[in-house]
Amino acid sequence: MSVAAFLQRASLLERLGPLAIATPEAQRLKGEVIAAGRRYKARIDADRKAGRKTASCPPESGTLTPEQWLAHLRSYPAQSRKMISIYSAFDGLMRKRYPCPA
Repeated sequence: MSVAAFLQRASLLERLGPLAIATPEAQRLKGEVIAAGRRYKARIDADRKAGRKTASCPPESGTLTPEQWLAHLRSYPAQSRKMISIYSAFDGLMRKRYPCPA
């Protein structure tokens, strides 16, 4: 899924307010973020195990609020959102939040 598609679907849910969390669409979007996080963690773990430098240095566990996630997605220029996948956006957020020490 692209950032543009995710944001479009999320904006429809935001109109529902607190009730949005109980919808199947909200669960699908949450699943996209969880899948991106798992893929990211698997890649970071594999890099560490192989002794390769990682793209970022996150803690073993952490939290990401929906507001933080959506703010990150909205930080991409509108014209490029269609070309950026949720997986790439997750990687970008982790690089921004958890840069490796120089």
